[in-house]
Amino acid sequence: SRTTNLALGDRNFHIFYQLLSGADIHFLKSLKLQRNVEHYNLLFTEDDQPTQADEEDKNLFVYTRTALEVLGFCVEDVINIFRVIAVILKLGNLQFVPCNNIDGTEGCAIKNDYELYEICELLGVEHKWLQRALTCRHIEGGVLADLNASDASRTRDVLCKTLYSRLFTWLVNKINDITKAKHFGKRKVLGVLDFYGFEILEKNGFEQLMINYCNEKLQQFITASTLKDEQEEIIKEGLEWTRIEFFNNNQICQLLENDKHGLLTLLNEPHVQCDAVYWTRIEQCCTGHSHCLTTDTNLPPFCFQIRHYAGAVTYNIQGFVDKNRNFLPKEISRAMYHCDHPIMPALFPEGNPKRCSVKRPLPTATQLHIALIALLKSLNSRQAHYIRCLKPNEMKQPRIFEMALIQHQVRYLGLIPTVQIWRAGYCYRLPFAQFLCRYKMLCAHTWPRWRGSAVEGVSLLVRSLPIPSAEFTFGRTKLFVRSPRTVFELEDFRKMRLHDLALLIQKHWRGYRQHTKYQRMRNSQTVIASAWRSWRAREEYRILKHRKQTEWAARVIQRHYIQWKRRHFLLRLPLMLPEDVNSPICMEWPLCHSKLSETNVLLRKIHHKWRCHKYRLKFDQTARNRMREKVTASFIFKDRKSSYPRSVSHPFLGDYVRLRQNVQWKKMCLETNDQYVVFADIINKIARSSGKFVPILLVVSTHSMLILDQRTLQVKYRVPATEIYRLSLSPFLDDVAVVHVKASSVGNADTCSTTSDATGCLFQSDMSKKKGDFVFQTGHVIEVVTKLFLVVQNAVGKAPEVNITTEFEANFGSQTVTFTFKCMGLPEVQPGQIRVIRKGNKMEVLV
Repeated sequence: SRTTNLALGDRNFHIFYQLLSGADIHFLKSLKLQRNVEHYNLLFTEDDQPTQADEEDKNLFVYTRTALEVLGFCVEDVINIFRVIAVILKLGNLQFVPCNNIDGTEGCAIKNDYELYEICELLGVEHKWLQRALTCRHIEGGVLADLNASDASRTRDVLCKTLYSRLFTWLVNKINDITKAKHFGKRKVLGVLDFYGFEILEKNGFEQLMINYCNEKLQQFITASTLKDEQEEIIKEGLEWTRIEFFNNNQICQLLENDKHGLLTLLNEPHVQCDAVYWTRIEQCCTGHSHCLTTDTNLPPFCFQIRHYAGAVTYNIQGFVDKNRNFLPKEISRAMYHCDHPIMPALFPEGNPKRCSVKRPLPTATQLHIALIALLKSLNSRQAHYIRCLKPNEMKQPRIFEMALIQHQVRYLGLIPTVQIWRAGYCYRLPFAQFLCRYKMLCAHTWPRWRGSAVEGVSLLVRSLPIPSAEFTFGRTKLFVRSPRTVFELEDFRKMRLHDLALLIQKHWRGYRQHTKYQRMRNSQTVIASAWRSWRAREEYRILKHRKQTEWAARVIQRHYIQWKRRHFLLRLPLMLPEDVNSPICMEWPLCHSKLSETNVLLRKIHHKWRCHKYRLKFDQTARNRMREKVTASFIFKDRKSSYPRSVSHPFLGDYVRLRQNVQWKKMCLETNDQYVVFADIINKIARSSGKFVPILLVVSTHSMLILDQRTLQVKYRVPATEIYRLSLSPFLDDVAVVHVKASSVGNADTCSTTSDATGCLFQSDMSKKKGDFVFQTGHVIEVVTKLFLVVQNAVGKAPEVNITTEFEANFGSQTVTFTFKCMGLPEVQPGQIRVIRKGNKMEVLV
């Protein structure tokens, strides 16, 4: 609240005075500012007294700007920061005058429009947006209502405080990100916490209550860590101890933050909408509390008194409710977010229309309570050291020491019990294992490695030290050291011992270095001896070399002759090739010498691959797809299916019924995402109960397999490609195939939701009934299975299983049927020449 409300004798934040005093005239002109402090209302106290800039503010501005540049802020970022500071100063100068609207309601207008125009120019926002955000508000139903002059002034102050607070938080986070060190492994952090001083003013309001609440919580934590936990740890370790009493402020903290009747909890109750209702709740819930006084006749009206650990403070509840729910209207957040100023979107993220939330922000007291809990939780996991600061006088003057004030601070800070614990207690403690690990080099029995228990090792170590044993006390899990001098002596002994160990390491290193030098000299002598032996061996080698050269010459002549014969064969080979040698079906090839038979075979294979490649280059995309299907069919059926050879010479046409040109199909396929038809033909579906043939229209698309009525084109079943996991056939000449579908993958077109994914919808007359696998017979069985194989492979990313055997199982909904194929000796299979007989759970196919 310091941004908009200055107490008597107080100054606003230093950056305002530094900017006005230290910036050059051109920079101030670019920020629409004047150097005189008296031109800005935010720099006046509550009694309209102007505050003054110090002589050091001019130099401090240079230091501040240089510090930002040293931290890594570019010139543009620094200018943007000072533009926000200038906007805050100029917002404080906006004045609102009341006016009457046409409908009789009270509104307001901005008296000094030129200030608003300059603010909009600094922010990069349209004048009408910011003016409407400051003078109007949205109520329920999207109605725009005018604010009166008082409410508009309150909104202006909230915007000033929010801008400064969020700019400060953004700057701290930015500096933390810039100065964050890259760490590897476990790291140690040193943090400094400078918390609020206790405030007792002539007029204490909501801000003083929040500050004193923070002091109460921190005093509670410090008391627990320095007085309570210290004594409890000594007692827990089984040491003799006389408990030292101290003041505990738990009751004061409960008075403020109790979940049911705390002063801050009452402030957040839904029905507390004004200060009078809040005062009534305080009288109802806090009257009679030992640390809260509400009904004393000496108290001013609407005031209550809290006996804090630092003294009694009287608070006036005027403005408590408004300051607690001091939230920024959404209209202002949206206007700030849409500014062209680069920092504004980061300061007002809630103004983003995509992130707009109907939830109101948490009250100020709740935000402070949450932040305090997080701070105390972080402090509890750290090792804290405390520096107590005492104020020597109330006049903030040097060389004046008020004894009564110092005594009062010593008492309420609990320094006397703390000193008593330090004198009677122990200044240093460590668990046995850690103490042994740190100081084990001081004893010959524990260095370099102690294999016994940690307590025995510490006992041996302590007895070997030239320190009186009275300085050490053994607890259950820790060793306690009484005086700081003993700790310093231990560290001195450890430092000296580390020095001796360093000398030992140096000694061994010098010995290692000399030994290495000797090894090098010895190796040099070995090298010299080896060189002489090598010279003698080279003489013997020279004699043998001449002998072998003659043998080598003979081998070279022989090799060149063989290479000449090979070259002669290769040059004559093109002349001996037949005329139709470039045809892939040509099987003729010239003969050669037996010594070149292996080369001849390789050349024939390479030539065959080359002419096949040249032949494939002539294919268009359709021919390539058909060739891919033919090759896939070869991989699946070659030497496995008897009817495969007769399908090799027949091309795979795919759409045998010209379904792609059908208008009804074009409309219907858009709903199921089956536009591209891979196969379509009238086939015979084998009835599961009787084995009779039922003609149907089978359609295979790139996403699914569909079974349609051949006359009406009504979809009876649709099986996504991802649900087909196996295809089964017999090795005979029959044209029967079974498509295996996952057990729970069939659904009906009538019951399937029209909003579901078309590629994942299956059809059946009853959702609870499982249709099972499909059995069909067609003269294009090789083509159907091949294309289903490719479609499923593309959809799933894995090839389905193709089972070619005389006996396999199929799932017929609620039962499993075994298919058995028996060859009756017919020369070839024609429609009607196979019989399908159903016998219980077996189905025989007689071929």
